[in-house]
Amino acid sequence: MAQIVAGFGVPHTPIFPHFAKRDGPDCEIAWLFAAQKEHLAATRPDLILMFDTDHLNTFFLDNLPIFAVGIDKSFKAPNDEPRDVPNYIVPSMSDVAAHIRSALVAAGFDVGMTQIYSVDHSVTVPLHFLTPDMKVPVIPFFVSGHVPPLPSAQRCHAIGQAVARAIEAWPAPLRVVIMGSGSFSLEVGGPRMAPGRSDGVPDPDWAMRVIKYLEEQDLDRLMTESTEHQLLKAGNVGGELLNWIAMLGAIGNRKPTYVAPQMQNGHAYGVWRWD
Repeated sequence: MAQIVAGFGVPHTPIFPHFAKRDGPDCEIAWLFAAQKEHLAATRPDLILMFDTDHLNTFFLDNLPIFAVGIDKSFKAPNDEPRDVPNYIVPSMSDVAAHIRSALVAAGFDVGMTQIYSVDHSVTVPLHFLTPDMKVPVIPFFVSGHVPPLPSAQRCHAIGQAVARAIEAWPAPLRVVIMGSGSFSLEVGGPRMAPGRSDGVPDPDWAMRVIKYLEEQDLDRLMTESTEHQLLKAGNVGGELLNWIAMLGAIGNRKPTYVAPQMQNGHAYGVWRWD
C-alpha cells in the first residue's frame, strides 16, 4: 500500500535560481532550499505530488480548469524560461496519476487532465533546488489560483484529503511526498508592485497571519480567513496559498517540523515530517 510520508511547502519565485547561482550557497535562498533538500532526501520518496498554480503557460484563458492532473510518463520543464534553469525532462507515474484522477471523480470532484504537457516555474523552480537530478517521479496537480473565480479554501483542503485517500488505496508500496507550491502575498507585474521592483508584497500582515496559522496548525482559522476577497487582496498571485491548503489536507492534522518565513517575498518554506 502506498503511504504519504511528508509534506513540504515551497516557494517558486522564477528569479531565485539566478540569485542562488550569483550569490552562492551561503545566500538565504540557497540555504533555505538546502535545508528542505536535506529533509526531502531523508524521507526517501518514491513519488512527489505537487499542488501548483500554472501561470497561463500550461493552460490559458481559453482552457483553464479549476483542478487538473498531469498524466504522462514524463514532462518537459520549464516552458517559460526562468533564468539559469536548464531544460529538464521530469519522470512521472501516469498510472498513479490516472488512478488519483479516477478516484477523485468518483468522490465527486470534477478534475480535468492534461497529457503530453509541459510545466512552468511553479513546478520547475522547487524541483531545481530540491531534486536537481530529476530522478524522483513527480505528478503535477494544478489548482487555479490566479484567475477568479477561485476554488474555496475548504474545497482545496477537501481535494487534498481525497488525494490522500486515493494514494493510500494504491496497492503497490510507494513513499509519497506532497508539496504545495506558491506565495501567500505577492503582486507580480501589477499596480501593487514595490517601487523599483517587478513584484511586491501588498499584504504583509496577511502573510504573517498565514505563517502563524501554519505554525499552530490552525487550519480552521486559515481556511475561514482565506476567502477569495482576502486572497486577491494579498496580490494577483495570492491565491497560490490554496496549493499549501491542499497539501495540508493531504497530510492530515499535523504540526510542522518548521516554517521558515521569507517576508520580503511574501512566502515561506515549510516541512512536515512525522517519521
